[in-house]
Amino acid sequence: MSRNDEFRHEPVMVEETLEQLAPGRGGWFLDGTVGGGGHAAALLDRFPDARVLGLDRDPEAVAAARRRLARYGDRARIERANFRNAREVVRATADIEDAHGLAGALLDLGVSSQQIDTTARGFSFRLDTPLDMRMGGTTSGRRPAADFLNHASEEELGRVFREYGEERRWKRLARAVTRRREDAPYETSGDLVETLEEVLGPRLTNQDKARIFQALRIEVNDELGALEEGLEQLRELLAEGGRMVVIAYHSLEDRIVKNAFRDWSKSCVCPPELPVCRCRGEPLGRNLTSGPLSPGEEEVERNPRARSARLRAWEKRRGGEA
Repeated sequence: MSRNDEFRHEPVMVEETLEQLAPGRGGWFLDGTVGGGGHAAALLDRFPDARVLGLDRDPEAVAAARRRLARYGDRARIERANFRNAREVVRATADIEDAHGLAGALLDLGVSSQQIDTTARGFSFRLDTPLDMRMGGTTSGRRPAADFLNHASEEELGRVFREYGEERRWKRLARAVTRRREDAPYETSGDLVETLEEVLGPRLTNQDKARIFQALRIEVNDELGALEEGLEQLRELLAEGGRMVVIAYHSLEDRIVKNAFRDWSKSCVCPPELPVCRCRGEPLGRNLTSGPLSPGEEEVERNPRARSARLRAWEKRRGGEA
């Protein structure tokens, strides 16, 4: 991407995000998926006492966010990092340590328009592109999707298609992948689409293709593992009264977020067979959204990729609260 290119990604549910984060009180806000800096710029524009630490694993996103947010000076700090390593980054930022924690944290999960539309990244089934899918790029240390398809066992393939792709015909698909790669290795998205057409037949839809490509992306980037680790770290890093907002785009992500926020909001999480509570005995905070918030019709019409977004928010308990 050239220096003059924009990182193409329209931030989703900006108004709802800012309302739930409540940045008017100022302080440090961590944007763990800063992308092109859209949410961060909106926050910094409207709330002069707020500062943003933006993280992203994608080097192109980091470069774009630094350009976009440079005008805010030391109110914006951008680092290349996975949000699952937020603790390490925050503890290296003396200003946040001095503030006794984050005022808020945001995760806008999923894949950006820039990543989908850039041919070399291999995220889309619509173009015959190299099967890469690494959100952190070629220097991320993770193996590309083609390597997974070419070397994973039939059991591993089946697990990914079943658990992440929610594919009923996962056994047939895993078997077809292992059979095909004996003759010719997987290299491009077109290779995988051919296998899907062979296994799923004439009823194959774009939604089916999207599910399988999404499943591969989740596996390649360990997205669910990163989310579980990241949520725990961000909760710990929040100051008392700090808020966390997470925007998820598929049921697997949303379920993890829902369960975490629910459990953190309980006073007791002991197994039901224990006669006496032996856990913390008090909630860690409270849910701010009784159910997920969705984008409005006007936003979906303007940005169809926002359609599947689901926003949840949580607030950390203040000392002395019942």
